[in-house]
Amino acid sequence: MFGIVVDGEMIMNDAGKMADKCWMEIPKHFPNAVLHEYVIMPNHVHGIIELVNDTNVGAENFLPLQQHNQFQKIIPHSIGSIVRGYKIGVTKWIRQNTDVYNVWQRNFHEHIIRNEQSYQTISKYINDNPAKWAEDKFYQK
Repeated sequence: MFGIVVDGEMIMNDAGKMADKCWMEIPKHFPNAVLHEYVIMPNHVHGIIELVNDTNVGAENFLPLQQHNQFQKIIPHSIGSIVRGYKIGVTKWIRQNTDVYNVWQRNFHEHIIRNEQSYQTISKYINDNPAKWAEDKFYQK
């Protein structure tokens, strides 16, 4: 959907370039968001978003797969609202420009980074993701 991995490097197609553009525009829509490492993969995205000057940190917007309440309260400027806005922007473009309708899984994985070691480990995972694509749980040929 967003491109292919060739020799450990992500090669984005037009949808991938739009996903990248939307990611880079997150701070324009959410001034409390600071972007760190990220990677657009063929069928998903990994990224670190730091919230500044805001107390809405935590997993209050995480929707388990078993939960079917589509009207879960989204707290403004939280990770949940940022991810929701990002997914909406990318989905809108993909639906208007391709024949793909279902773009994202229903929820997202959220992890609070509590120290420098954790940050370094997660950053390395994100940066190494294209090189390890064939081992990824989301890998599809």
